[in-house]
Amino acid sequence: MNVGVELGERSYDVVLADGAREQLAELIAARASRARVALIVTTPTIAAQPWFQMTSGIEQHVLTVPDGEVAKSLDVLEGLLEEVAKFELSRHDVLVGVGGGALTDLVGFAAATYLRGIALVQIPTSLVGQVDAAIGGKTGVNLRSGKNLVGAFHQPIGVLCDFETIATLPERERVGGLGEVAKCWLLEGGFAAELNDVSLHDLIVMSVTLKAAIVSADEHEGGRRALLNYGHTLAHALEKVALARDGDELRHGEAVAIGLAFAVRLAEALGRVDNSEVVRHDEVLDFFGLNRRVPEDFRTSSLLEAMAHDKKAHHDLTFVLAGAEGFETVSGVDPQLVGDVLERFRGEQ
Repeated sequence: MNVGVELGERSYDVVLADGAREQLAELIAARASRARVALIVTTPTIAAQPWFQMTSGIEQHVLTVPDGEVAKSLDVLEGLLEEVAKFELSRHDVLVGVGGGALTDLVGFAAATYLRGIALVQIPTSLVGQVDAAIGGKTGVNLRSGKNLVGAFHQPIGVLCDFETIATLPERERVGGLGEVAKCWLLEGGFAAELNDVSLHDLIVMSVTLKAAIVSADEHEGGRRALLNYGHTLAHALEKVALARDGDELRHGEAVAIGLAFAVRLAEALGRVDNSEVVRHDEVLDFFGLNRRVPEDFRTSSLLEAMAHDKKAHHDLTFVLAGAEGFETVSGVDPQLVGDVLERFRGEQ
């Protein structure tokens, strides 16, 4: 099926299907008909997969960057752009990102900045990539100071979500990716009991449909799109601390799951929701097999400092929180309260 992201002349479809990657040539012919060269950017691990067969219909070359979050750096970006420049692309040519969320963030930013913007196709191969990172045009890389601090909005001409690629995901990648799925399920008001009759494909479609609708209404995160950051204030703080130690210590979806469990407890402490909402969150996270506890070696003081420097903080602590009228962005949350809730959260069994 196709889910549309409606942005006027920059609208595009997210294709959700087995074998969606095989539509690459058709997509380029329809949306970038003047393209003569396609550069397919992926990682060594993805390039070694048996399904890695991309046909663009035009001259094409494959470039590789490191696997994982370490690829989202200015050094890797510079190296990629130098490689891209060797092919003397024009503004009509195409970059194609094939990989997980970190890869599509990096390639998206490269497409946004090379020649001040060239055509981009995203082929996300991970669960996180398919339900979140590759859709909506948010691209970027990390700094030591925090996640995604350097980036741009640059919409693709199409996104091809191939269900066949996620069938080969390692178990940790699959479970971790469910963190973003759980976020969407919770935003939509779903309960754990309802999940018994829902397939993974259905969950991906639900998540993509929600994100496409929100991006269509708020492309540049001026309002409703901020809801997609639910759970991300603590998640990004966890990732920042983890990245300083080991790039593979904590995956994005794993951090989001912990952030969701914390955010609902913060909402309860602020009197915005009662304990039934905490139970709903915990049951959904447990259904997906997601850890919802802060690892012991993440100090509260370090996490508070990282949250205060999150790019969405606006110089105070800002969270997306549940409330009587639904979810909304709440700024100016008392750091002492946040620290107290975080400490209590740590002590839960």
